[in-house]
Amino acid sequence: MKLVITGPASLVKELTGITENVKWVVTENAAAFETQEDAEAFFDLHPEATISKGFDYSSPLFINSVANSCNGQSFVRINAWPGFLSHSTWEVSGNITLAAKKVLEKLGKSWIVCPDIPGFISAGVIAMIINEAYFALQEEVSSKADIDTAMKLGTNYPYGPFEWSEIIGIKNVYTLLCNMSKLDKKYVPAPNLALQSAMK
Repeated sequence: MKLVITGPASLVKELTGITENVKWVVTENAAAFETQEDAEAFFDLHPEATISKGFDYSSPLFINSVANSCNGQSFVRINAWPGFLSHSTWEVSGNITLAAKKVLEKLGKSWIVCPDIPGFISAGVIAMIINEAYFALQEEVSSKADIDTAMKLGTNYPYGPFEWSEIIGIKNVYTLLCNMSKLDKKYVPAPNLALQSAMK
C-alpha cells in the first residue's frame, strides 16, 4: 500500500514509524500530492491542515484538523496532535468511506466516528483539563509541578495537565478552546493559558 504524507517531521515520524508493509512517500507540502496520483491515501498532518485546491482526491485524504470541522468537505478529520497518532484507536469524522476504512485497517487502527465538531471527544476533554489547571494555577491552588503530580497520582493520567500542554503544544490547546468557546462560553481559555500561548 502506497501512502503519501506531509507534515511536521515529528508527526510524520510518529505515524510512519508504527506501520509495516506500507510504502510511505514523504512530501514537503500537500501541493506535491498531485504528483502521487497512484497513492491509496494522503495524509496532511500540518496543524489545522486544509485541502489543496484544484486536486481531485480520488483516494482518501486524512487531515489533521482538531480545532475545526469538515464543513461538508470530502476528507477524513483525524486528531494528529503529538502523541495521538500512536494510539491504537483514532477518533475520526467526515467522509469515512470504505477505502478510508481499508487504510485504517492496514495501519492497524480501530476507529470511533465522532460528531464533526471542534475537539472530537478526547482532545476537547484534555483541553478543558489543561484549561482548568491554568485556572487553578492562577488562583494559586498549587504549583505547576504539584498539579501535574496530583493529577497523575489521583487520576492515573499518563501526564499532568501542564506536561500535556507542552507535549501537545499550548497554541494547539488555545486554538481549540477558542473555537469551542464560540459554541459555549464555558470553554473560554484561562487568562494565563492565553498569555502562555501568545508567548510561544
